[in-house]
Amino acid sequence: MASALCSKVHALRNSSLLKFPLGFIRTLSSSTPSPPSADTASATAKKSKRRKKKNFFEVAQFLPSWGIGYHMAKTHWKEVSYEITKLNLYKDGKHGKAWGIAYKNGLPLVDAPKKISGVHKRCWRYLPNVVKASETSPTLTSSTDSDLKVETQAS
Repeated sequence: MASALCSKVHALRNSSLLKFPLGFIRTLSSSTPSPPSADTASATAKKSKRRKKKNFFEVAQFLPSWGIGYHMAKTHWKEVSYEITKLNLYKDGKHGKAWGIAYKNGLPLVDAPKKISGVHKRCWRYLPNVVKASETSPTLTSSTDSDLKVETQAS
């Protein structure tokens, strides 16, 4: 068995790779790369780091009163959102529980708030231009009332 090991060591010493001096092999492995061209530099500049998405509480912390009364939804939801009614935050401010009224196509599904699931998942966003249906109806009636008053004053 010792003779077999000696023959393997002798074969490695006689291989073509070990005939070169170690300095030459080191220069091959640590050779300086060519300077990057302008095209590759601009391509790496265009690629930005992927931003980490935010969980429910990380989005709500920037809204007034932690988002109570505002609409939030998951990024992959279409036409579905929650109007936030209650929050129970833990000490760190990034975890907790939330309750809200579910909306679909701008109309509430149920009048009572329910617990929102998935608040710790990183896929939440704030919906800035969601208007409740109950808010739009008084403005329509007030405009028709003002039109009636203008007509009565004109006659």
